[in-house]
Amino acid sequence: MNKRVKAMGIFAAAAVLGLAGCGMFGGGKGTTEGRIGDAIKTDFYDFTVNSAYLCGEFEGRPASDGTELLVVDITVRNTFHETIPMSDWDFQAQWGEDEDDEAYAFPITSDPETGEEIPAVSEEQLPYEYELGVDEAREGLLVYEVPEGYQDFSVSAQDIYEDGTMGDTYFVYFTPERQ
Repeated sequence: MNKRVKAMGIFAAAAVLGLAGCGMFGGGKGTTEGRIGDAIKTDFYDFTVNSAYLCGEFEGRPASDGTELLVVDITVRNTFHETIPMSDWDFQAQWGEDEDDEAYAFPITSDPETGEEIPAVSEEQLPYEYELGVDEAREGLLVYEVPEGYQDFSVSAQDIYEDGTMGDTYFVYFTPERQ
């Protein structure tokens, strides 16, 4: 099984548990919530959702029928004591009611079925995979395809350790502007 698909399955399963109201992901210690502009501190990095908007087309890539594109500007800074591997898939978007197990998406830089990388449509997007050096920061866009008709969203991240143990989860809630 592709590493990315396996990671997606673990994170998606954990998200379902968290959204179901248990308050924690897969044995993690807890959750942290924030809003646009808040610096969210994880065990490995800080991240800030700077802004977000919805649109029907991004850099020539149209949204599929019944969907629109959620574009999130985010800054990530490594606070760990060594270089860390990152992926745009470290950040999941959610919407809708807590009971909706399918109300999440990963960025459009990979095929949702296979996990294979799809070329970014803009140089402003965060890469599919990258490394962050000690105290290095990177700002970029995360682009998600989401169903039409929703107004409130969140972007989440979760600490996942080398042994596969899941730690705390982090949510940033926002209402994106429509463009």
